[in-house]
Amino acid sequence: MTENPFFEASTLVYELPPFAEIREEHYLPAFERGMAEQLAEIAAIAGDEAAPSFDNTLVALERSGELLGRVRVVFDNQAGSDGTEVLDEVEAKVSPLLAAHHDAIHLDRALFARIEELYGRRDGLGLDGESLRLLERRHADFVRSGARLGEAEQARLRELNSELAALGTTFQQNVNAATRAAALVLDSAEELAGLSEGAIAAAAANAEVLGHPGKYVLSLKSTSSQPELAQLRDRSVRERLMAASLGRAADTNGPLAIRMAGLRAERAALLGHASHAAYVVADETAGTVGAVDSLLRSLVAPGVANARREAAELAAAAAEDGITELAAHDWAYYSERVRQTSYEVDEAALRPYFELERVLRDGVFFAANLAYGVTFTERPDLTAYHPQARVFEVFEEDGTPLGLFIGDFHARASKRGGAWMDSLVTQSALTGRRPVVLNNLNVPSPAPGEPALLTWFELRTLFHEFGHALHGLFSDVRYPQFSGTSVPRDFVEFPSQVNEMWAVRPEVLANYARHHETGEPLPAELVAKMKAAEGFGQGFRTVEYLAATLLDWAWHTVAVGEEIADAEEFEARALAEAGLAVAAVPPRYRSAYFQHVFSSGYSAAYYAYIWSEVLDADTVRWFDTNGRSVRESGELFRRELLARGFSRDPLESFRAVVGREPDTAPLLARRGLA
Repeated sequence: MTENPFFEASTLVYELPPFAEIREEHYLPAFERGMAEQLAEIAAIAGDEAAPSFDNTLVALERSGELLGRVRVVFDNQAGSDGTEVLDEVEAKVSPLLAAHHDAIHLDRALFARIEELYGRRDGLGLDGESLRLLERRHADFVRSGARLGEAEQARLRELNSELAALGTTFQQNVNAATRAAALVLDSAEELAGLSEGAIAAAAANAEVLGHPGKYVLSLKSTSSQPELAQLRDRSVRERLMAASLGRAADTNGPLAIRMAGLRAERAALLGHASHAAYVVADETAGTVGAVDSLLRSLVAPGVANARREAAELAAAAAEDGITELAAHDWAYYSERVRQTSYEVDEAALRPYFELERVLRDGVFFAANLAYGVTFTERPDLTAYHPQARVFEVFEEDGTPLGLFIGDFHARASKRGGAWMDSLVTQSALTGRRPVVLNNLNVPSPAPGEPALLTWFELRTLFHEFGHALHGLFSDVRYPQFSGTSVPRDFVEFPSQVNEMWAVRPEVLANYARHHETGEPLPAELVAKMKAAEGFGQGFRTVEYLAATLLDWAWHTVAVGEEIADAEEFEARALAEAGLAVAAVPPRYRSAYFQHVFSSGYSAAYYAYIWSEVLDADTVRWFDTNGRSVRESGELFRRELLARGFSRDPLESFRAVVGREPDTAPLLARRGLA
C-alpha cells in the first residue's frame, strides 16, 4: 500500500475500503489526483485516432475514474456519518471542483462527438440490450448536461453548476450546525415526565456527551415532528421542542434556498426546459410535470379532509386538559392519547418488544432469508469507518459469497440527521466487483448497560433502509452505470418501501417482536390492535408529506427571474395556494432544513416517495395474492426487478413482476383516501 491508501485498489475482501489506514489528510490529495487521472483517461478516449466503437468509447468511459470513484464514495459517507470540521473544509473545497470535473467530461466536444456518432448508428452496431441501453443513456446524460450548447451557454452553465454545488454544501453544513445548536437542554428530569426511564437516562447521557453534565438534552431529528412530542406531558416543553425544530437554520438557509431556486431555474431554461421541475421530471419515470401535478393535487383535498377529521378527535381530547386550540406541538401527544383510548395501543408499551439487535437479526435478516434465501454473518475482523459501524458478510442460499453489509444504526453528534443507504463498492460484471453497501440510521444510543429499544417509526425505517441495501446487494448488471440503486429518483424508493411490509408480516413479526427482558412474544391482542390502528394518523402523515412535496414543487417551478423576497413568506404562500396551510400540521421539512431538495439530490423529486408508494402498495398486494410461496415471489421480485438496476426501463421491470400496469387503488386504500 502506498502512503495514500486511496492510490491503489483495496486488497481487502470485496475491496472493502481500508478504513484503518484512511486519515483525513488523505482525502484532498486523492480527490485531486483522481480527477486528474480521469481527465487524462477522457482525453485519451476523445483523442483516439481509431474510429469510435462501443468498446473504445463507451466501455472505456465506464472504466474511467477508478481512483476518483474510490475516494468519493468513502468521503461522501464519512462526511455524513462521522463529520468533522476538517472534512467540512474538504467538502466545501471539493464540491465545486467535482461540479467542474463533471462539466469537463460532459461538455467535452470531442468525446460527445464520438458518442453521438455511435448513437446515430446504434441500430446497426449489433449491441445486446444492456449495451444498447448504456449507449442511449450515456447519450441522454451528455445532452441533458449541455453537450449541445454553444460556447457562451456552456460557460454560463459551468458557472451555475459550480455555484450550486458550493451552495448545496453550505446548506447541508448549516443544517448540521443548526440542528446541533437547537438541541433542547433541560434542567430536570421532571420536565421529561412521560418519557420512559430509559429515554430519560439516554437524555442524561446525551447531555454528558454534549457538554451539559447534570442536565438532559433532546437532540433533534431531521424531520419537523420530533418523536418525544408523543410522550412529553409538559406542554411548554413540547412547545419549546417543536419551536426549536421548526426554526432551524431559517436565517442562514432561507437566502440560500432563494438563490438556489433562481440558479436552478436559469439552468433549466438554458437547457431548454420551462422550469427546474420540468428538467428533472423529464428523466424520471413520471415523464412530465403534468403527471406529477395530477397525482399530487388529487391527494390534497382527501388528505386534508382526513387530517381535519383527526384534528377534531384530537381537539376533543385536548379540551379535557383545558386546551382550547390544538397546536402543532400538541398533535403527536393527543394522537397518542386517542390511539390509546380508541385502539388501546400505547407506543411506549410496544418499545420493549422492539430491541434493536433482535429486530435486526430475527426481523430484518430473517425476512431477507425468508424471501431471498440469503444469510448474514458478522465479521468483527473487518474494520468499518466508525466503531459503531458493524460489518456483515452476506451469503447466497447455497453458501456463495454475495457481498458485505455495514450497519451504522446509532445517532451521534458527528452524524447528520435522517437515515440513508450508500454503496461503497458497486456490483459490475465489467469490473468483476461484488457489492459493499451500508445503512445509516439515527437511533438514540441507550444509557450504558441498557438495550436500544426502537419506536415503531425507527423500526419501519430500519426495514426501509435495508430494502435499499438489498437493492444494492442483489444487483446483477454488466455496467457500473446501471448498478443497484442507480435508478430514477421516483423509482428508487419503491423497493425500500416494499421491504417495510416484512415488519408486519405475521411470520416475521412473531419471530422478532419479543420482550427484551422476559422473551415473551408481543401479545396477539396487541398485534390485532396495532393493525386496527394502522389507518389512524394517515391524514396527518399524508398532509405533512404533501406539504413538503408541494413546497419542493413550488421552489422548483419558479420562472427565470422571478423575485422572491423572503423564504418564509414564499413558503407560507406556496402552502396556502396548494391548500395545505394547516397550522397544526407543519410540512415534514420546512425550506430551511429541507436537505433532500437543497443538498441531497431530490430537488423537484420529493414527490418520488408517493409516486413510488403507488408501485409499493400494488406490489405488497401482489405478494399477498399471487398464489406463489413467499420464497417464489421473492425470487421473482429479485430476478426481474432488484437485480436489474437501471439496465432496463424500471417500469418494464415492474410489469415483469406484477404482470400489468400499476394500479393506484391499493395506495388510496392504505392512506384512507379511497
